[in-house]
Amino acid sequence: MIKQISLRISIIAVTATFTLCLLIHSYNIYEHNLYAQLSANDMNKTLFVTGSATTQIKPDKVTVSLGVETSNTKAKAALASDSELMNKMINALKTAGVKENETSTSSFSITPNRDYSIDKNQGKLIGFTVTNSIQIDSSNIEAISGWIDTAVSSGANNVNSIYFSLSEKKLDEIKNQLLKEAIENAKEKADITASTLGLKIVGIKTVNIEQVTPFFTGSVPYPAESLKNEAFAPSTPILTGEQQVSSNVNIVFLMEK
Repeated sequence: MIKQISLRISIIAVTATFTLCLLIHSYNIYEHNLYAQLSANDMNKTLFVTGSATTQIKPDKVTVSLGVETSNTKAKAALASDSELMNKMINALKTAGVKENETSTSSFSITPNRDYSIDKNQGKLIGFTVTNSIQIDSSNIEAISGWIDTAVSSGANNVNSIYFSLSEKKLDEIKNQLLKEAIENAKEKADITASTLGLKIVGIKTVNIEQVTPFFTGSVPYPAESLKNEAFAPSTPILTGEQQVSSNVNIVFLMEK
């Protein structure tokens, strides 16, 4: 008797579980059918496509930071020595063809030097280091190698950084061309997709243009560290490399049979 009751309860539980599964499955089917029905009732079907275009281009602008670092037991003496070398370097660069409006001071500092082996707590003041750097922004990329050599030979002992980029004018020209190519790429993808599905493109619903950002892929084989002035050193090798510029556009096309 007890076994019969247990068997009935098990059958009822299985039946209830099976019924619940059918209800859930039916609900899921209903949702998919509803989505398909809504799509079928639209005036046009839509197709989302991303078009892209990429190019490699040499930069037309260079930014280089050059500097002089001097040390002395007296701050005034260190500053005087640094100023003398900096003026000598700037005058040499002007003679080499660097324009006045292409240069600006990028950093300046006076740092006390302390010997903590003598005073472990505060360190004994043993002198001062003066660091002074200028930045050159120019479109004369071909001359940058010679300018660095000139700066080093006239007293510069720091090359802090060298960075190549695209001017706004050139970047705008590239952006406009890549945008056209990205749109054409999207249209080509849309036409192929619609044709394969037995449909045709009849219009555009929305267009979203992503911001174009150049990505520097080239390398600069030049150490950004203190340099030694060697009398017979070869000319500084500077390779600009190339910049990768990409454009993407997202378009929602309208389709019909």
